[in-house]
Amino acid sequence: MKIGRIPYINCYPVYGAIDRGVVHLDAELIDGVPTDLNRRMASNELDISVVSAVEYARDSERYLLLPDLAISCDGPVRSVMLFSKRPASELTSRNVIVSRSSMTSVALLELLFENVWHSSPRFVPGDAEVRDVIVDSTPDADARLVIGDAALVLGSNHRERYPYVYDLGQTWNDWPGERQA
Repeated sequence: MKIGRIPYINCYPVYGAIDRGVVHLDAELIDGVPTDLNRRMASNELDISVVSAVEYARDSERYLLLPDLAISCDGPVRSVMLFSKRPASELTSRNVIVSRSSMTSVALLELLFENVWHSSPRFVPGDAEVRDVIVDSTPDADARLVIGDAALVLGSNHRERYPYVYDLGQTWNDWPGERQA
């Protein structure tokens, strides 16, 4: 049996007992970012895994959804962040690098730009893991969607480069629009 796992710091508690040998698992753990695990599940390379909300919505008949179990938040999450050189409302027609690691975070960002910040940037797929955000290889981008460890590492430590920082969990929670959380 092959089981997908997200190797981000904030998921360590989920796998901690397995990693420390407290719980024996007669299966192979396969690490991958959310989009990679989605792809592997869709191509039957994994038997069990988390999948993103976007992947589930795309092909819900393929998956068994476990009730009351999710990687979610109700407020600030610190691991799904938009780092920007200017206010989000001023990013129309500007480049925003979006992480290839998470389909759901990109969809959430698009909703927030349209409905909260009323701005229409150009979304440019890019890499946003720790190594990618520490060394900014895309100086023409005004903002960057960063998830997982990279968001936790970047945090508020790079205010000189990105003076505007938005926690997407908090922004979603604060949005007074009619929606289901």
